[in-house]
Amino acid sequence: MKKNKKNRKGILYSTNPDFEYEYEKSTQQTLPPLEQDLKVSIDKHRAGKTAVIIKGFKGENDDLKILGKLLKQKCGVGGSVKNGEIIIQGNVREKVMEILEKEGYGYKRVGG
Repeated sequence: MKKNKKNRKGILYSTNPDFEYEYEKSTQQTLPPLEQDLKVSIDKHRAGKTAVIIKGFKGENDDLKILGKLLKQKCGVGGSVKNGEIIIQGNVREKVMEILEKEGYGYKRVGG
């Protein structure tokens, strides 16, 4: 686990020379791809644009960003990773599901 200032818990400053900072525990361990239960859906976003939303990733935010980057690159589209969701621009749900299957992720198609 990284020990940086952002992970410090509670105390900002201490005059005690023997003081040891307490660090917050890192988030949950990332589950292996087969144990993931991702939900893939299509949604109308800003200005009526279509986007594919992937929810339900269990693990660290860095691993979620890596998966999001992989999906965007393989689909050749833009998107973002926010609030534990991957948002892929365009109506590319079938392609996203093919990529998830090739990578070994467990997923379900949600909605129409």
